[in-house]
Amino acid sequence: MDLLHSWGVELAVHLQSRYSKHEEFFTLASTVADLHTTFFCLFPIWFHLRRDTGLRLIWVAVIGDWLNLVLKWVLSGERPYWWVHETHFYRKGEAPPLLQFPITCETGPGSPSGHAMGAACVWYVMVTAVLSIAAEKRCPALLYRLLQMGLWGLFFLVELVVCMSRVFMAAHFPHQVIAGVITGILVAEVVSKSKWIYKASMNQYFLITFCLTSFAIGFYLLLKTLGVDLLWTLDKAQKWCIKPEWIHLDSTPFASLLRNMGSLFGLGLGMHSPIYNGVKKKSATTALKIGSITISLFLLQLLNEWTFSSENHLIFYILSFCKSAFALLIPTAVVPWVLCRVFMGKTDGKNL
Repeated sequence: MDLLHSWGVELAVHLQSRYSKHEEFFTLASTVADLHTTFFCLFPIWFHLRRDTGLRLIWVAVIGDWLNLVLKWVLSGERPYWWVHETHFYRKGEAPPLLQFPITCETGPGSPSGHAMGAACVWYVMVTAVLSIAAEKRCPALLYRLLQMGLWGLFFLVELVVCMSRVFMAAHFPHQVIAGVITGILVAEVVSKSKWIYKASMNQYFLITFCLTSFAIGFYLLLKTLGVDLLWTLDKAQKWCIKPEWIHLDSTPFASLLRNMGSLFGLGLGMHSPIYNGVKKKSATTALKIGSITISLFLLQLLNEWTFSSENHLIFYILSFCKSAFALLIPTAVVPWVLCRVFMGKTDGKNL
């Protein structure tokens, strides 16, 4: 593995030296590839334009990130920014000059890449959704073929940029981002074929959230009992990150787990709340869709500004869960209900 890791470090150094002027671009690519973008930006848009695609986005993102967490614990992959300092592969004083950036110091294991995997999941769903819409509209064969080639070309371009950004940031080795892309596509394909997710009951949402959370925590406790420390990477991050303020609790495995489980639970609450059932048919008009998308995005950006102290880890994880749940409840139920009340109130007033 040391030889494979050394090749990855060489590529990272090459990217950092050749594309040093594009640091902001690669930072943006990594930021956009984070599943936070899916929950706070992409989901409200797709949910109101094409509800089944919005639901599939969340299920694929949550299941994919949960699997990513489990795989990271099993594979226990290194990260370049700490491996280069601890390996005995290089002679003394010959370690490559690997740079670090504000988003380099991830605290979890490195394999597979969560950003590459999440981006693959989400973009696979969006590309297949657009192609499905084109097929339903009876798009001419030649135009459909061109659209298909263009969208899949865009998909692989996006993945290439995301993978390059993660290697450039010294957060991942090349083989880790490749593994992330392949695993993400497989997860998206499998979950997308599961038709029951579109009609899942509140009990199913609760049960799946509980089971996934319990399995991850139980797996952690089991391995800890066997003497395996799954938080070994946190010590390495704290030791080798050049700036302590670059280490964030929200990049830890448990923070990611609670955010995703909160998102899934929030989706279930939104889909099965009484107010959602009351506005489901009324919110089908174009005006209400546009209004719901616009207001939801605005409110979610405000919610995104809500941050909390990480001094107490338990409270931090609970608040992360609640914030993620509310972020899904806003576009699915709260905003459409309020808009329907406003529009229906005006209509009733005119009828009087």
